[in-house]
Amino acid sequence: MKRRAGKRRTVLAAVAALITASALSTGLAGPASADTECRITKRPTIPGATVTSMTAEQKSANSLTKVPAHCEVTLNLTHEGVGDDVKVVVWLPSSDWNGRFQGTGGGGYSTGFMLGAFTQFLTLGTAVQTLPGAVQQGYAAAATDGGIGFNPITPAPWALKADGTVNKELLTNFASRSIHDMTVAAKQVVTTFYGTPPSYSYFNGCSNGGRQALMEAQRHPTDYDGIIASAPAAAIDRFAPAGLWPQVVMNEAGRFPGSCVFNAFNDAAVHACDNDDKVADGIISRPAECGFDPRSMIGKQVKCGLQKKTITAEDAEIVRRIWQGPVSADGEPLGSGLPKQADFNVLAGNSPIALVEDWTKYFVEKDPSFDSSTITPERLEEVIRQSYAEYGDIVGADDPDLSAFKNAGGKMITWHGHADPVIFAQGSVDYYQQVQKAMGGAQETSSFYRLFLAPGVGHCGLLGAGGPVPNDALVELVNWVEKGQAPATLPATVKKEGSDITVTRNLCAYPQVASYKGQGDPNSADSYHCTT
Repeated sequence: MKRRAGKRRTVLAAVAALITASALSTGLAGPASADTECRITKRPTIPGATVTSMTAEQKSANSLTKVPAHCEVTLNLTHEGVGDDVKVVVWLPSSDWNGRFQGTGGGGYSTGFMLGAFTQFLTLGTAVQTLPGAVQQGYAAAATDGGIGFNPITPAPWALKADGTVNKELLTNFASRSIHDMTVAAKQVVTTFYGTPPSYSYFNGCSNGGRQALMEAQRHPTDYDGIIASAPAAAIDRFAPAGLWPQVVMNEAGRFPGSCVFNAFNDAAVHACDNDDKVADGIISRPAECGFDPRSMIGKQVKCGLQKKTITAEDAEIVRRIWQGPVSADGEPLGSGLPKQADFNVLAGNSPIALVEDWTKYFVEKDPSFDSSTITPERLEEVIRQSYAEYGDIVGADDPDLSAFKNAGGKMITWHGHADPVIFAQGSVDYYQQVQKAMGGAQETSSFYRLFLAPGVGHCGLLGAGGPVPNDALVELVNWVEKGQAPATLPATVKKEGSDITVTRNLCAYPQVASYKGQGDPNSADSYHCTT
């Protein structure tokens, strides 16, 4: 193969909340420009697509959500011979436009978030940018539904056509086409409204939005001056079916250890590896280097509600295999394993989450009634390889050749939580290393693309273990693009659970890590420096 590669309802609710979450304000300032009349009649021209309708409506400022007054332009477009109906929404600040445009991404099985000001009430995720958050910062911004509607949890409404075959046109919209179309159309709308094109354009996405971000850099390298690709689902064609691995392991063993047992293994791993960075803060800084052996837990008792369970050798082997990740019959890795400290309950429940299971149901088996519990390790290998063969070229965003993006002057930042239980950070490390090989080495790559890893942080700032979350990545990107100030670190913060203490940390650019200096407040970024 050429490409390298969660609490049931709670997790689904959390992911849905994440997908409609608003990013924290970054306080960007820029030149004021105003056109308070929301009148746009010139329809944008999009190669390969036709704009079938366009409306513009003035929206008043909302003091409750802090969304400023803006012009909302809604476009509907279609592609010839496809019969799709794609919606694009562009928000244009009525005053204090900072001169910039921001494209926003989606998450799960959505291409973008178009729920408007409602998203201001859902701030669980800090890496997801939405229209309200963008216009709060002074950006003109856009989002698209890709013609597939808004259902981030499952592709069931659109994945298969009436004859049972995969709807590859809508999959192409989901994969890359709709974000590019959105970008082309939105820039024209911005230019028409303000009388001048945006001075700089940025794309901001996490999860599937992170995959969309990488796809933009790889396939449409001149769309954006700067890109944030957080926790990207780059090789979704492989990682989605590989996400069935925990259930395959447990089904084969005929044993489901349960949350309290899984949590005991994670707690033991943290106890064993917490101090590897010389700070006992309950966070494993480098999970891949944690040598904790799950067999050391055999015979120990853990409290599960009112009962006690004794950990067995079978439990330890299940945990070992889940941490290891899927492998072929010949021992070849087929994907990354669940990182130590990442929440087992996301992927390792008694049944897989729909985000993972439905990829195999709809795109590989092409059968909504398919029972994934019948998959053996051997069949999973076939599923992963088949998924890659059929869809790698459509949805895979792991092409390491970023030369066109670099030559266009583009800059890109990826950050990924080490405790991400949905899309594992090792995938981002693998991709970054491949980019280094393709682009001439570490120094050449870091001149336009940098990776930051966040210990103890979960998926897009959700479902984590209490680690500091990056909160100013967009500011750092703007400074890099516009001032030439390449970020050596990303500032990150988190409030300690059960206290008023705010922990700060400067996340170091890969491969460096933040190391405690040996003195000073361990909760302060000033007490750490970057080391290789």
